[in-house]
Amino acid sequence: MNRALALITLLFAFSFTSCEDVVNLDLETGETKLVVDAEILWKKGTTGNEQTIKISKTAPYYSGSTPKVSGAQVRVENSNGDVFTFNETEAGIYKCNNFVPVINMDYKLFITAEGQSYTATEKLTATNPINKIEQKIVPDFGGEDVIELTFYYNDPADQVNFYVTDYQSEFLIYPEYEITNDDFYNGNEISTRFSHEDMKAGNTVKITHRGVSKNFFNYWKLILEASNSNPFQVPPGNIRGNIINTTNTNNTAFGYFRLCEADQVDYLVK
Repeated sequence: MNRALALITLLFAFSFTSCEDVVNLDLETGETKLVVDAEILWKKGTTGNEQTIKISKTAPYYSGSTPKVSGAQVRVENSNGDVFTFNETEAGIYKCNNFVPVINMDYKLFITAEGQSYTATEKLTATNPINKIEQKIVPDFGGEDVIELTFYYNDPADQVNFYVTDYQSEFLIYPEYEITNDDFYNGNEISTRFSHEDMKAGNTVKITHRGVSKNFFNYWKLILEASNSNPFQVPPGNIRGNIINTTNTNNTAFGYFRLCEADQVDYLVK
């Protein structure tokens, strides 16, 4: 038994050290789907009038580009009946310059693209501002010293709250995300930590702290779990958002229409 285990271990290690050729797998190409990136983000201290919605399509795994969807009709209506039109400014990019954000108001998204109609409904969710940001040196998992940032904010005591935070900086290829709820912190000050082995003095870290709905929180939790999943686990299925195809319910779209108030801070690492 020990000999067999040793042989398997040796073969496993050899497979990682001896193979240098790039192998492209012959993957099946699924049905092309619409992808809607529709985040209405109202940053504190701004009017929130300028908003952007991006529409694209899924592409094969080895494709070097993402197909943009042009010619779509995009609008958002609030529960008062006000209509905000998003006009295409470049391929797949639709912008509105007169949006009016109102906390706790319901908004409905309407998209007509390539002969199909889509819709989604969501409420604009508030957040409390960041009180302060602290910086210190801590050991990472390997024992090396890294810079850690901790920001603090107050959680309202009279409601259940959910938060999504992203960090952007020159040392990050993509934003890093953190999700938080107030299950154990309701009505108290909450602290959220961020560290990275490549973060150093002189870097600027943009922290965007959002209030989000429970449904979007659960959706984003599944997205993060899928993106960080063990490669040896069973691959997760397609994660459904809140965008519904009213022309053909079987032809679903990817993405989630969400409206978030956010506090955004640019922190200079010392």
